[in-house]
Amino acid sequence: MTKPMPPQDPSDLTSFIETEYHAKHRAQLPELATLSEKVEAVHAGQTEVPAGLADLLHRMIGDLEVHMKKEELILFPAIRNAAAGLDAPIAAMRADHDNHEAEVGQIRHLTNNLTLPDGACRSWTRLYTGVGEFLDDLEEHIRLENDVLFPQFETRETGHV
Repeated sequence: MTKPMPPQDPSDLTSFIETEYHAKHRAQLPELATLSEKVEAVHAGQTEVPAGLADLLHRMIGDLEVHMKKEELILFPAIRNAAAGLDAPIAAMRADHDNHEAEVGQIRHLTNNLTLPDGACRSWTRLYTGVGEFLDDLEEHIRLENDVLFPQFETRETGHV
């Protein structure tokens, strides 16, 4: 299944990001955190178990929710209204993205870059498949905002244009 192409218009792109990524993250993360809890409990003590992944995913649920709400309630409406002076909120979103990318690095470390151990159970396999999809989605979400959407609204002084 191919993913839909993001629209070029900034207003349409904000709506696309909300439906294609925000909604998906809200559906993915709680399920992945619960599945990780199960895998960590069943396989506790095994050397390759991703100990701490469930806690990290739970933390990301909160972090991402706050981030997405700031976009949905403040930044995206301002973009849709072609508001000026968006450098500060965009800088805050970029800083959040840096934090999310650090969390992605932690996930990759905890999961040995999503490498399943020999004989991994179905739950563990589903977990890593789902986490891989989430990471791909999150990385594309961040790329669209950082490289496509935000530069259209930043002034030259920010250094991003």
